[in-house]
Amino acid sequence: MATTPLAHSPQPDHPVYVIGGGPGGLAVAAALRERGVRAVVLEKSDAVGASWRAHYDRLRLHTTRRLSALPGLKIPRSFGRWVARADVVRYLEKYAEKHELEIVTGVEVFRVERSEADWVLHATGGRRLVGSAVVVATGFNHTPRLPEWPGRDTYEGELSHARTYRNPEPYAGKDVLVVGIGNTGAEIAADLADGGAKRVRLAVRTVPHIVKRTTAGWPAQRTGILVRRLPRALVDRMGAAMARVGTPDLSAYGLPRPDTGLATRMREGAVPVQDVGLIAAVRAGKVEIVGAVEAFEGGEVILADGTRITPDTVIAATGYRRALEPLVGHLDVLDDRGRPVVHGARCPREAPGLYFSGFTNPISGMLRELAIDAERIARRIARSGAHGRKGRGRRT
Repeated sequence: MATTPLAHSPQPDHPVYVIGGGPGGLAVAAALRERGVRAVVLEKSDAVGASWRAHYDRLRLHTTRRLSALPGLKIPRSFGRWVARADVVRYLEKYAEKHELEIVTGVEVFRVERSEADWVLHATGGRRLVGSAVVVATGFNHTPRLPEWPGRDTYEGELSHARTYRNPEPYAGKDVLVVGIGNTGAEIAADLADGGAKRVRLAVRTVPHIVKRTTAGWPAQRTGILVRRLPRALVDRMGAAMARVGTPDLSAYGLPRPDTGLATRMREGAVPVQDVGLIAAVRAGKVEIVGAVEAFEGGEVILADGTRITPDTVIAATGYRRALEPLVGHLDVLDDRGRPVVHGARCPREAPGLYFSGFTNPISGMLRELAIDAERIARRIARSGAHGRKGRGRRT
């Protein structure tokens, strides 16, 4: 891995700039380098894999080791079938080193603009970088999202986003309300229940599909790969049948089965929750299901059914924003949800040479799809011929 200082390049053939040093950005850079294309990764933090470094300690990949590797380097068998957060970071560091990627840390790109046949990137320190193509890989979970609940700003209790949660130790003996039953909220609730919290409540607005990570050794990810291209109605029926057989009915605990199908919910942007302890915790009474949060008042949290509770702390597992508007919003390449209108090897019609990777959350596994997209993007850029020569340690 070569980390180089930035300056304007006098070369007529500009490099491809990859914005983001997470799995998606590293995979694209490696795939480009393999094809003789010079790629420079720009990472705003001081190391690769910044988002993985910030995740909670308990986190493991919900996808198998074999189906989560990036192009050109397998994940070591010693990491186990379900790779731990810290081992994902180790893998990304090894990946950058093995592929000798050209990475510049501590540089944030604020705006990307088209300039005739090239792209201009405006970055920290007043830098103006010129690239032949740009790959935006800043990540699906970029900026924590905290709903504008009434009374939130004057709430007298402790309120934090799940992004800051690391482990249950600080919450031992406390009454904790976790808001949101996505994979993060479900896992944090189970972690707190196992880690000594006095009481754990999980606020649910929309009942999720809950699936087992494996069934008789068969990972849910492989099922996701098999059904991804099937008709939505068929997958909805299959998902309902599998749930009746493999997932207990938790209606008595406040978690009825969803009234919309699995594929329908996926199309709406909601991935199923993989059970890594939540079901057992709910059935044992260690995690209580309560209604959605409607507002805060003084030191109280008001739920959808009118109940008022006073937890010691509230952890909002309420998701993230892509936060792409300042970067590329002026280029008319985002939809009404702030996500790229295209991804992978396709460029927006109005922005040839601009690519996006990592802004979908597929049922087949994000890392697997990042790896596939990386190869496709690199192949497209290499074929276009609009790129600089491969070099090692060159100034950009």
